Amino acid sequence: MPGDERPHASGEVVPGLDEAIPLLTGGTIRILGLLPRSSNYTFLARVSEGGREALAVYKPRAGEAPLWDFPEGTLCHREVAAYRVSQALGWPRVPPTVLREGPEGPGSLQLFLEFDPEEHYFTLAERMPDAFRRVALFDVVVNNADRKGGHCLLASDGELFVVDHGVCFHQHIKLRTVIWEFAGDPIDDELGRDLERLRMDLGDDLRTQLDPLLSARELEAMRERLDALLRSGTFPRPGPGRPYPWPPV
Repeated sequence: MPGDERPHASGEVVPGLDEAIPLLTGGTIRILGLLPRSSNYTFLARVSEGGREALAVYKPRAGEAPLWDFPEGTLCHREVAAYRVSQALGWPRVPPTVLREGPEGPGSLQLFLEFDPEEHYFTLAERMPDAFRRVALFDVVVNNADRKGGHCLLASDGELFVVDHGVCFHQHIKLRTVIWEFAGDPIDDELGRDLERLRMDLGDDLRTQLDPLLSARELEAMRERLDALLRSGTFPRPGPGRPYPWPPV
């Protein structure tokens, strides 16, 4: 269960999700190696403190490839902002993520979760439609420009987690996702209430959390996207611009 400590396959004691943030924030980071197939320098690391340790994904700012449409050195901030928005919404499940100093300089550090490498959006969509409705709405809110199928992971506890949120929160609409099957569908009342609560939180505690991570215009744009969702009461349709990421997985 989330919040319970559990043994990891490699033998270390891994904190439950509720206890991961203190370990990620204060633990000692030891880099184990580069993760393959990443467009930026992304490291698998071990984080340890006081007899507890866990695997984590470390993305240093210095390893971010420059992008023409996102400010340089901000992708790690966006990873953390996406986690905090998911926490405020209550969904989807994004692994605990912090911004901190590491062996290669400041960057994001995210708890690594065991997952089934054979599963992804295209294998899970029909089995987990409710979870993917939440992912689809979340991606609209954070303006995810790169929701590939492989960013949707089936964790060892049977729950869906989503990762890789470095290109979110742009002030202009850049939603590119493989999850379009809900386009035009009504947003159910429960999810609508969650969106309304998030809209209110943006004027309070959540705004304080996001201020150091995103620009004022990016925060305003997120508020505008929320307002548009609440006015329409429906999942948006593709566009403007290219609506799909590449590659899709």
